[in-house]
Amino acid sequence: MFYISDIFKTAPDIYKTTLQEKAYETLMALKIPFQRVETDEIITMEDCIQVNQKLDMKMVKTLFLCNRRQTEFYLFITCGDKPFRSKEFSAALGISRLSFAPAELMEKMLGTKIGAATVFSALLDKRGALNIVIDKDVAEEEWYGCSDGTTTGYMKVKTGDILHKFLDHAKHSAEILKI
Repeated sequence: MFYISDIFKTAPDIYKTTLQEKAYETLMALKIPFQRVETDEIITMEDCIQVNQKLDMKMVKTLFLCNRRQTEFYLFITCGDKPFRSKEFSAALGISRLSFAPAELMEKMLGTKIGAATVFSALLDKRGALNIVIDKDVAEEEWYGCSDGTTTGYMKVKTGDILHKFLDHAKHSAEILKI
């Protein structure tokens, strides 16, 4: 049976990663309310269905992409049930085709492992190397559901708070595209 905790409105007592700690500290400093759950490890979007039901929201899908030379990096945030097509995404941005970045770059740049990519990684990107692209369908949702930087912690935050308060604080902007 898949474990999913009760809903919490406070940060975890013990942090599993530096990114997770920074995410919660930032939310609390910015006075951004959230609801969160702890789970067994989640890797796929199918695994997120129970989290969506528990928190009454839709989990986003966050993809870490790069160009062939690994000199341009993109965090693409889209709807969890929407298929990703690299050709369409690249065409919408007017750039060469992108592919998934290697797992070791994900850990180095985003502070996460596969299955835990999150907008909160913007907190670790001090050089501004990360381009954040958000699907318009996500930007129009009331709630933003995402990983807290781990594969066992998921949260629900107002989308407007992510777009306007959090990203401003992290010194990042998001390009919002209809894809």
